[in-house]
Formats: sequence, structure tokens, C-alpha cells
Amino acid sequence: MASETAPTGSARERIIAAFMALLAEKPIERIELTEIAKRADVSLADLRGEFGTTLAILAAHMKDVDRAVLRGGDGDMAQEPPRERLFDVLMRRLETHGPHREAVRSLLRSAARNPPLAIALNGLAVQSQQWMLAAANISASGPKGMVRAQGLALLYASVLRTWLDDDDPGLARTMAALDGALARGQSWAGLLDGLVAIPARLCPTRPRPRPRRDDADKETVAA
Repeated sequence: MASETAPTGSARERIIAAFMALLAEKPIERIELTEIAKRADVSLADLRGEFGTTLAILAAHMKDVDRAVLRGGDGDMAQEPPRERLFDVLMRRLETHGPHREAVRSLLRSAARNPPLAIALNGLAVQSQQWMLAAANISASGPKGMVRAQGLALLYASVLRTWLDDDDPGLARTMAALDGALARGQSWAGLLDGLVAIPARLCPTRPRPRPRRDDADKETVAA
């Protein structure tokens, strides 16, 4: 397909880019494999060689987002409290979604009216959040780790809804929503089990790694 807006890169990259562009235009349940192949400028045979379903393409995109977040870690965050580390990781993830805001909006709308899709997306989200916990150096192993990842997936989904309508370049509303959600998460069936409930007297006094977070005027640290 000759088009100035055609995806570029490897076949895998073109397929993912084409799928995300289509997802921004229509619900996932209405995206045809032939449409993806045409927009990605690959044959159906090549598309099948890379992916089996549209959900598999979405999973590959989410894996790419995971990798982008994991590559962008800040070594200076290692000495920060767990809640600060997790805040930083999740903000990096939200910023990575930037080019695909309408695709995310479309996906959330579809999930709201399609329970089987919502269940499938939850499975992908939990897997991604296990990596986000690992990036924040918070244990995600065993049954307790799965509870944490599931709780974090729900928390993140709630923040995404704020992010979708946050037109501030600094994402102040999104940061406030994430900060509040993490504070509430301390009481969500032990989401972080006291890892974030660190007494203020034990936390060293130092500037925040993200000064812009000061716009979110709630800082709750439970003793």
C-alpha cells in the first residue's frame, strides 16, 4: 500500500502500528485482519506468520510499552520509598501511552460493553503490572504478588480514565489521580502490604524526583 502515512519498520512493527491506528478509529471487535494487513502493507500470510489474533497484536504492543518503561528507569529512584518508585514507574508508563490516547479510549469503551474482552484485557494488564512492580523493586512473586498485580491493574485502569481527558502537558490532573489512587491502594486488601506505609520519620528529607508532582497537593503517608 503506497501511502504517506503508511507504517514503516519491520513487518512486526508495521502490523502493530497499523493495528493501533485502526483501534483509534474503530472498536477492536470491528477491526478485520484484512484491514490490518492492507494498512501495514503485508500479506495475510505474513500477518499470520507474526500474529494469530488482534488480541495477540495488542499483547505485543503492551509488551513494547513494558520494555520502554523498563528501559527508562532512573537509578536515582533506588533510594526513594516504594510508593515514590511506583509513582515514577506508572507515570513513565502513562507518558509512553501518549501517541495512542485515542486507541486506549477506544479499547476502554469496548471493554466496558464486552465482558469477555474485559477479562482478556485484565489478564494482559496484570501481566504488565507484574513488570511494573518489578521495575519499582516491589515483589510480584507468588500469590501475594498476583494480588498486588491485580490490584495495581485496577488502580491503573482508574487513572487511565483521568489521563484520557487530561490536556495539560504536565499531566497535573493525572499525577494527582495517581497519587490519590496509590494512597487509597494502601488499604486495598494489602495491595502493597505496608511497603508504601512508611512512617514519615523514617523517610529521608529530600527533593521529589518529579518536582511537578507538587501540583498534586495530597501526600498521605500512613504510619
